[in-house]
Amino acid sequence: MSAKYIVGIDLGTTHCALAYARIPEDPSLPLPPVEVLALPQLVAQGTVEPRELLPSFYYVAHASEGAQALPWDAERTYVVGEHARARGVDAPARVITSAKSWLSHPSVDRRGPILPAAAADDVERISPVEASWRYLEHLVEAWDHVVAKGDPELALGKQNVVLTVPASFDAAARELTTEAAYAAGLEDLTLLEEPQAAFYAWLAAKGDAWRKDVKVGDVVLVVDVGGGTTDFSVIAAVDRGGELALERVAVGEHILLGGDNMDMLLAHIVEQKMVKEAEEAGRTLELDKWQRAALVHAARGAKEKLLVDGKAKSAQIAVAGKGSKLVGSTLRAELTRDEVTQAIIEGFFPVVASDARPAQRARAALTQLGLPYAQDPGVTRHLAGLLGRHADALEKVGGTKTGTMLRPTSILFNGGVMKSPVLRERLAACVDAWLEKDGAPKARVLEGADLDLAVARGAAAYALARQGRGIRIRGGTARAYYVGIEGAVPAVPGVSPPITALCVAPVGMEEGTSVEVAGDELGVVVGERVRFRFFGSTVRRKDAVGAALERWKGDELEELAPIEVDLPAEGRAEGDVVPVKLRSSVTEVGTLLLEAVPLQPRKKDERWKVELSVRSG
Repeated sequence: MSAKYIVGIDLGTTHCALAYARIPEDPSLPLPPVEVLALPQLVAQGTVEPRELLPSFYYVAHASEGAQALPWDAERTYVVGEHARARGVDAPARVITSAKSWLSHPSVDRRGPILPAAAADDVERISPVEASWRYLEHLVEAWDHVVAKGDPELALGKQNVVLTVPASFDAAARELTTEAAYAAGLEDLTLLEEPQAAFYAWLAAKGDAWRKDVKVGDVVLVVDVGGGTTDFSVIAAVDRGGELALERVAVGEHILLGGDNMDMLLAHIVEQKMVKEAEEAGRTLELDKWQRAALVHAARGAKEKLLVDGKAKSAQIAVAGKGSKLVGSTLRAELTRDEVTQAIIEGFFPVVASDARPAQRARAALTQLGLPYAQDPGVTRHLAGLLGRHADALEKVGGTKTGTMLRPTSILFNGGVMKSPVLRERLAACVDAWLEKDGAPKARVLEGADLDLAVARGAAAYALARQGRGIRIRGGTARAYYVGIEGAVPAVPGVSPPITALCVAPVGMEEGTSVEVAGDELGVVVGERVRFRFFGSTVRRKDAVGAALERWKGDELEELAPIEVDLPAEGRAEGDVVPVKLRSSVTEVGTLLLEAVPLQPRKKDERWKVELSVRSG
């Protein structure tokens, strides 16, 4: 039976949300408006309330706390949502945060039980994939409880679901997100980039009036600064046979920089206040790692209050004390709105020139295993780098390069951090200064976006657009992908065989499309363990499928983690080299599938398949 609803899900670093609309049985009938589901969740021990946002926090409850009962599970031993976030202040060692950021970390085992990081032995750990699965599972259970109410045909697993990911997520992170969704029972699934979802939400909110704000030749910069990542996308309005069309022409790198970093800065400021106050009282204060973790959780709440609530002038911060002189005591400090605003603006949104680029510092040889945060905290420097790097991005849609940077005509903000009008004004002012220097007019800010719920609403709007109920943004893959081809040369001591990077998916290859990879005859080694080397690039925008790169600049291609697989011999001898042709596909969920098809197959449809997303870790 076909789906009854289209559903958009925002699986965010800080919050999750779900938006939906009923599909009319008669296609000629107008669609009902997209609604946001209020999600039942524990907001305190024993108290369940519906909230539009489900905080992306997972709390491993202690046995002494008893069951963490929900309407659909009276014996649950863990908590997802508001109560889990609140427990971060009192029991940070038992709380998982930023699971989405860990999901994109290529240097750890993302399917292994590594969270909560540095937790005690008595705390059950789970993988980043399972944490993401549990958030999605809660959305499924809440939907089935509130909407389906026992009707299997209305269960969320039977509906048409669009799930969002950062535009900068690579193929591996997308596949792991899909894996988590499948584990939660979501099978009719499509992935959508979050900045595009935000723009779809804006289009839906404006109705037909959006065409008055966006015309042919306009370039919309989407700035999405959320809890864990900073995501940039650029969407151009172009003429396609007399019709206005939208195409995504540029995407930023994966930047682990967002609200989490700001919380750490504010926690540091508060710690210094507490230390100074203790010194003035003749005491020595040194916080341990768990008190610092609790301080970060407390700073998060203060930041959200002070940046958004225009009436709040200050917020109290409190964490539990320790030591014989502090038994039963609480450490307290105050953060003012001016302190928060000044620290975040100057630290994360500095005024920089258009030719500024993110700084790279020399790193220590030994480091703790943790999230690979951006080395430069300046969001404006990262943005200047994107616009400068993609100065020629409009050429691929029939435009021309003008000036030294890609020139946006409009800015759309998204993400919880950008709810602050002060931060929006600072970033817009920086962009306007760059445009003025480059001889271009100022950019307009597109108003009317709901920065907390836009991604979920936009995902639902995209699902409607896929059914012909709205304009679609074209763009396809954000990167070009290449596979490494080893040269057939004699062995030379100390010299590795040369590698040619063969383009198997150009920038903009659309989901659901396949292509034959032209090129010299290739052979694939079967019957033994082999390694595939893959590369990605956001800057080589003109390479077509089959383009072979024997040399490239160091920053043009980024080598991805290799894939090691055993390709079955299929009746051939181990180690045989089978002549093949390559075929590449971009799946509906946005992952890359590479197929090696033998020129002389032993059976019908014989081929060897490798998914770029199945990477180590």
